[in-house]
Amino acid sequence: MTYRVCFVCTGNICRSPMAESVFRARVAEAGLDGVVEVDSAGTGGRHEGEGADPRTDTVLRKHGYGTGHTARQFDPSWFTRLDLVVALDEGHRRALRRLAPTERDADKVRLLRSYDPAAGDDLDVPDPYYGGSDGFDACLEMVEEASTGLLAAVRGHVEGQAA
Repeated sequence: MTYRVCFVCTGNICRSPMAESVFRARVAEAGLDGVVEVDSAGTGGRHEGEGADPRTDTVLRKHGYGTGHTARQFDPSWFTRLDLVVALDEGHRRALRRLAPTERDADKVRLLRSYDPAAGDDLDVPDPYYGGSDGFDACLEMVEEASTGLLAAVRGHVEGQAA
């Protein structure tokens, strides 16, 4: 049985494709790429059909992650096939919970940094879009740190399903 994870930010050109790429690499390293499916989307459709922000691609390549992304908007019908919807900030979390057709679907929505014990109370991954390249580096660092805990949680679900 496939476990499906979708990362969501605003336009699906900066944070969520970055999280998708990092987590896809972590899933592959863990030998779970045939069991865990990783995707991303945006709460809005303004950038639908566009590639990732060039600064996102640059920071991903610089750190050895894959690139090649096409932005799209999250569709509420996806809740039925997704196991986990990972929001990049509190605004996304609230928007996704409002879109959820059922309370069970709303419970699938989590903040990415909630999987990073060092994050404390600051669970938002700030949007780097309006800043310089250093914001993209900081975003990647937050995504990488949270991905370790997220992978452990997903592995627990996958192993629990197999039992």
